[in-house]
Amino acid sequence: MSESDVELVEGTGNVFRDLDDPEADLKQAKAVLAARVIAALDGRGLSVRNAAALTGFAAADFSRVRNADLGRFTVDRLMKMLASLDTDLRITIRVEGKQEGEAVMAT
Repeated sequence: MSESDVELVEGTGNVFRDLDDPEADLKQAKAVLAARVIAALDGRGLSVRNAAALTGFAAADFSRVRNADLGRFTVDRLMKMLASLDTDLRITIRVEGKQEGEAVMAT
């Protein structure tokens, strides 16, 4: 394959939007929060069982987050899980106008 055979396409920063998912922004927000939960677990060296004992959330919930099985979770539940692991947490959500037909959520 030569360089001329490769087409480089720049993504939007939201893979779900790039794949035309109708719930792209919601799924992106969940993925960002889940990644932060995983980082908090790893940063503190917590197993899912230790995290469950510490936070009151089920170990199965932390396992689902680790496996990116986020269908059962709401954004607020993921935010509560993250807050239970990181007391210095600050989450900011910004919704921009739909001039380009899309809302943006950032943490």
